[in-house]
Amino acid sequence: MRAEVLAIGTELLLGQIVDTNSSWIGEQLALAGVDCLRHVRVGDNIGRMVEAIEEALGRADALIICGGLGPTQDDLTRDAITRVMGVGLVRDEVVAERIRAMFASRGRPMPENNLRQADVPAGAATIPQQPGTAPGLVCALGDKVMYAVPGVPYEMREMVAGTVIPDLQRRAGQPSVILSRTLRTWGQSESGLAELLALRIDELDVAGSPTLAFLASGIEGIKVRVTAKATEAGAARSMLDAEEAVLRGLLGELVFGLDEMTMEATVVDLLRKRGLTLALAESVTGGLMAARLSAVAGSEDVFLGAVTANSPRALALLGAPEGVAPLASAAAGLARAVCRTLGAGVGLASVGVLGPEASGGVAAGTVFIGLAIGDDVESVEVRLPGDRERVRGYGTISAFDLLRRRLLAALV
Repeated sequence: MRAEVLAIGTELLLGQIVDTNSSWIGEQLALAGVDCLRHVRVGDNIGRMVEAIEEALGRADALIICGGLGPTQDDLTRDAITRVMGVGLVRDEVVAERIRAMFASRGRPMPENNLRQADVPAGAATIPQQPGTAPGLVCALGDKVMYAVPGVPYEMREMVAGTVIPDLQRRAGQPSVILSRTLRTWGQSESGLAELLALRIDELDVAGSPTLAFLASGIEGIKVRVTAKATEAGAARSMLDAEEAVLRGLLGELVFGLDEMTMEATVVDLLRKRGLTLALAESVTGGLMAARLSAVAGSEDVFLGAVTANSPRALALLGAPEGVAPLASAAAGLARAVCRTLGAGVGLASVGVLGPEASGGVAAGTVFIGLAIGDDVESVEVRLPGDRERVRGYGTISAFDLLRRRLLAALV
């Protein structure tokens, strides 16, 4: 069973609304074992809508159309479907009465144009779930099927879960499930990862399942997504477990987490396992390290606090030696000083030059990371690309990654 998703709305093309509905529908299709070929967006233009529907049905067995079922003049999904099916609209009195009852229950008068939502393509069935005034549609066209659901997320989700997915599984006949797992990496480029995994990718291409894909995610690193398809969830999970073990063996410390596990959450977990507390001294990252750590639930038991300092006077609050400046020589000293000041077992510091100009002979984008763990103190230089915000972001993750690797080494 091959499906596509068509999102309707000019606001999606203008960037006024982010299309999270298609992502959610795609996830549900995968969990149900339905292959999703494309996500397409089209504006509120009936000609382009008809064209998009016909193109999708030429490729796929099923099409889920999201949006355009409201009562106003630019809600054209019903009209586009009738053109594709070659039929007219028919008033469904059951749906009309349901809409009237919804308004009556709220003590509000019903605008007459709301009854447009009760007009359905001849031969189509309405979806039983109807949390709002827009009914969903199931429209068979030969051996193909179209589903139309509202763009309001909670209405759409109820209809997709209650009718669309079960109907697709029934039509598919062959039960299957598609599951994915994402290994999150830092410290290697996308092309570098592809080179490291080239032989494994070739092996999987022959086997057919699972499959690998790379997702570049900016300062969050490169994600390696493993996808397995099987007749039931247990078998798919077993395939993912086995492939994860293979990939970890090939990638080693490049992997810092799975799925939604962030770098900072990994650091908090490792600090907790070692019974250590952390203090930060931030110059070039400007408080971003502290903000990300504070967002991790339960981080309070290992993250003691941070000092964000850009001037010698502010740096003096740490007890740093007089004259220490936020340049290369400062990183190690600040890491040691913030440990002492806040009574932490680990100190992490960031200094450097954001740019756009070089300073003190140090190129813009140069960051020095200071790390103190007990008596072990070091300073590591990294050169980072981009504007000020990107340097802050990359500097933050680079500092966390240095700490992660040192904590992992200490746990071995």
